[in-house]
Amino acid sequence: MARIDDFRAFLTQGGARPTQFRVNLALPTALGLDTSAASAGVFMCSATSLPASSIQPIEVPYRGRNIKVAGERTFQNWQVRILNDSDFLIRKTLELWSNLVLEHADTAGVVRPTSYAVDMQVVQLDRNEVALRTYTFHNCWPQNLSDINLDFGAITQIEDFNVEFSVDYWTVDSGDSTII
Repeated sequence: MARIDDFRAFLTQGGARPTQFRVNLALPTALGLDTSAASAGVFMCSATSLPASSIQPIEVPYRGRNIKVAGERTFQNWQVRILNDSDFLIRKTLELWSNLVLEHADTAGVVRPTSYAVDMQVVQLDRNEVALRTYTFHNCWPQNLSDINLDFGAITQIEDFNVEFSVDYWTVDSGDSTII
């Protein structure tokens, strides 16, 4: 029979905390902007998630049964919630970036992915701000930029919005070696 002390022995360092993270935003150089919005992202990104991926099975019929074999890995888009400051620095930058990919007024935009896609990171931290794991999202660009709700009754809130980044794939570094 397991005891509480047995459980505690496996909960080393008190467990990973969902509030201990840092998002490292990056911007494509084609935007021609300074990095102040990316620097602000470390403080203004209020929520995100560690990445998901899945391997889609390929079903192969064999004598009346379907046998599943491993297919291709797919990567989910990465979502980040951002607090909006009164200068709209990050929001404005993401709108410019989105317009760089595909302009609002017509169908023009930068066509070379290396001109608009960048690598970004989310770092899971311990309670002393030491990196436990770093997930690098490769070839990101803003696919969806959410609305910002305006409401006379929201007197105790700061505006926020979500951005969903398209991701080709991700890798993880545990601090001592790259895992994937």
